[in-house]
Amino acid sequence: MEFTAIQIAQALGGTVEGNPDTVVKTYSKIEEGVEGALTFFSNPKYEHFVYSTAASVVLVNADFKPSEPVKATLIRVPNAYEALAQLLNMYEQMQPKKVGIEQPSYISPKATVGEFAYIGAFAYIGDGAKIGKNVKIYPQAYIGDGVVVGDDTIIYSGVKIYKGCKIGSRCTLQAGCVIGADGFGFAPDANGNYQKIAQIGNVEIADDVEIGANTCIDRATMGSTRIGKGTKLDNLVQIAHNVEIGESTVMAAMGGIAGSTKIGSHCMFGGQTGIAGHIKVADGTKCGAQTGIAGNVRKDNQTLFGSPAIEVMTFNKAYAIFRHLPEMKRQLDELYAAYKK
Repeated sequence: MEFTAIQIAQALGGTVEGNPDTVVKTYSKIEEGVEGALTFFSNPKYEHFVYSTAASVVLVNADFKPSEPVKATLIRVPNAYEALAQLLNMYEQMQPKKVGIEQPSYISPKATVGEFAYIGAFAYIGDGAKIGKNVKIYPQAYIGDGVVVGDDTIIYSGVKIYKGCKIGSRCTLQAGCVIGADGFGFAPDANGNYQKIAQIGNVEIADDVEIGANTCIDRATMGSTRIGKGTKLDNLVQIAHNVEIGESTVMAAMGGIAGSTKIGSHCMFGGQTGIAGHIKVADGTKCGAQTGIAGNVRKDNQTLFGSPAIEVMTFNKAYAIFRHLPEMKRQLDELYAAYKK
């Protein structure tokens, strides 16, 4: 599939600087550019590659001012990173779509499957499940009894969705994620043994959510574990029972949220962030990697770091002192020794 620079610019609402008839037929990273490739530049750290890349076309921000001659044709757009995402989505949508039911697979006679769905080999769809239009269920996925899957959702190989869970429209569930396994509920008895508490709730995932590979979202003890519209969870994330996450929140890999915690909308959590149970985290909270949130975050739009988490500027000031503790200890010892004399 080939496109000219001017065709790409028109699709993105951008302007061409260079040869408008330059042809591209593939994508590449800017440092690995080859002839016929389209790439992008948005991070200032990579500016030197703009002048050396062998890529034929480079997407750049409209306000980019080259400091050296540029060999490639430039397409100026308001935001190069967003424009690339738009192009990649357009490219993906142009790819052939799988449709139909492969064999062997099992679809309960009590289940319903919408038009233009794809059911891969060895997939299982249980009693009373409702599968929407254009849903893609890849091989070896398990859809339990009574599960609801909205239109245009993609469920990749090895996904397990337990009974009664609800998945919205246009969601993507990456390979191996588990939706609706039992929450971690056990009660100690008089003998110090742990008795399992039945987990009779479900998981409800709103529209436009993406769940990463091998991420687990546990069903509620009662009621629902809820993931809000547009939220994105990376690989290897753990969401415990009865957690509620607002809209358009993102969490990077290896993060975890303990039970019954309520997370606001538009939050951002770096990798390995840990959040304690039965607390509330305000809208717009941002956390650096390995942040540990042990208590309520009541103020919106804070940036936190450290464990226990504190406001990032306070953390930076404290860390600046921490780095000098050995020298401060030496000076204190010297002062004490002089005092003793």
